[in-house]
Amino acid sequence: MAKKALLVGINDYKQINDLGGCINDVTNMRDILLKYFGFTVPDIRVLVDSRATKVNILSRLKWLLKGPKKGDTLIFHYSGHGTRLRDRDGDELKDNMDEAICPWDTGWDGGLILDDDLYKIFQTLPKDVNLEVILDACHSGTGTREITAMKDMKIRFLPPPVDIECRMEEGLRVKGFGSKSQLKTLNHVLWSGCKDNQTSADALIGNTYNGAFTYYFCRHIRDTQGKLSRAELMKRVRSSLRHEGYSQIPQLEVAEPAKEKGVVFQG
Repeated sequence: MAKKALLVGINDYKQINDLGGCINDVTNMRDILLKYFGFTVPDIRVLVDSRATKVNILSRLKWLLKGPKKGDTLIFHYSGHGTRLRDRDGDELKDNMDEAICPWDTGWDGGLILDDDLYKIFQTLPKDVNLEVILDACHSGTGTREITAMKDMKIRFLPPPVDIECRMEEGLRVKGFGSKSQLKTLNHVLWSGCKDNQTSADALIGNTYNGAFTYYFCRHIRDTQGKLSRAELMKRVRSSLRHEGYSQIPQLEVAEPAKEKGVVFQG
């Protein structure tokens, strides 16, 4: 059974505000995959900063999903800016919001990677392949009270320009990757750093910047040498974030309820 991982982290963006902890997130995640989950160096592809363009991310996702076989474990981890915008269908506006991750060369005219894009890519996987998606990014523009609550912290949210923001209306439904309708057709596990109406923190922890979610995710895996269930890991990560004063509440979505009790990064 093969193991493959694509890790993407972007601190230094081409045209938008930079972040501080995303490359540390990538190296942190790579370390635990090598030490505790049987991955080898050739199993892991890494894209950071200017190499993490939309074209390169989509190309590496094709590598990640190439030739999957029963029992394979695939991991996609993204650390960087997130945003959302009103979904469009041709010239007609839909009644929901798309979540999106922001490549290095992010642009508002086709430069984002939408939840729809990820869903279309991942739905090609056979159901007997284990896919774990880990997103340490903001899913909306609300919940930014952490800016004033904590020092030396950035928010991983890219606000839309005025013309894009004007398309948004109060009460629109956020239709994110991992919605119930999508989960029914995918055999995947989705970890996200916050709820879809919250932001994820890029925080100074100790003497270095890290994504708060990824930092505690990896720390608790190290504490247990990877021998804990997904549900227990999420419980511990939430507890640590709450104890340290972060308002974000990470989410775990699974296609099959039994997977929530299964060991992390196993089928």
